[in-house]
Amino acid sequence: MYDPDIENHLQGNRLIAVSNLTYYPIKACRGFDVTESWVERMGLADDRRMMVVTSEGKFLTQREHPKLALITPALKNDSVTLSAPNFNSIHLVIQKSGTPTPVNIWKSKGVNAIDQGDEAAQWLSDWLGASVRLVRVDENFKRKLNPDYAVSDEDHTGFADGYPILVISEESLADLNSRLASPIPMNRFRPNLVVKGCEPFAEDGWKRIRIGGIEMALVKPCPRCVVTTIDKETLEKNKEPLKTLNTYRRQNGEAMFGMNVIPLGEGKIKVGMDVEVLS
Repeated sequence: MYDPDIENHLQGNRLIAVSNLTYYPIKACRGFDVTESWVERMGLADDRRMMVVTSEGKFLTQREHPKLALITPALKNDSVTLSAPNFNSIHLVIQKSGTPTPVNIWKSKGVNAIDQGDEAAQWLSDWLGASVRLVRVDENFKRKLNPDYAVSDEDHTGFADGYPILVISEESLADLNSRLASPIPMNRFRPNLVVKGCEPFAEDGWKRIRIGGIEMALVKPCPRCVVTTIDKETLEKNKEPLKTLNTYRRQNGEAMFGMNVIPLGEGKIKVGMDVEVLS
């Protein structure tokens, strides 16, 4: 069981630091590790600003289409290159303005998005074997967070499941892997921010942290779904890690791993920066 008094004592004898930063240009597709990132109120710059949707505007994930995990979206300036194994790549200029199209993601209905055109739609449809479109969140639209957990009315995110940033410690993954027959990589959980130098699951008890000059609020444990059971390289499915997580990380009927984070300001963070636990 996490004990904040013990953790506070431990923090006086060790340094917690950022060990990895990852952003995901398109929801459910591959991410990119970076050494530094600009943090906005809605999350890391360019993180989950785009999303694949049905022709009716419903968001898609690896649950329905595991092959999304094999798509690599590479951003450069205001363009994106989509590539996939043994499949011709495509280069697209990102459309940031135009007539908004309403899309739905979880409980958020009518989120304004900008369609990225027929060429992108055809490429994705051919790869997935289904009629889909690619959209980007309208920069003038704010998708508000669940008011039960939001710090202020201005808190918002893009196409992340529910919150701007997800943080996990290396020690938490090591603890999980020590219980598995075959260890799994961190990419099963798709965090933006990985830290090291704390006790396993210490992040569960953090309320406020500061990295560089940016304060962040940790507001809610992250419930995990079957997407974590998909190998991101082979697309093979397994009962793990959910089977094991449910034996010791179960809360309110769901397996928890990682903490949802709301940035309270904007600025640059870098791998290697200290993580100061404020409360």
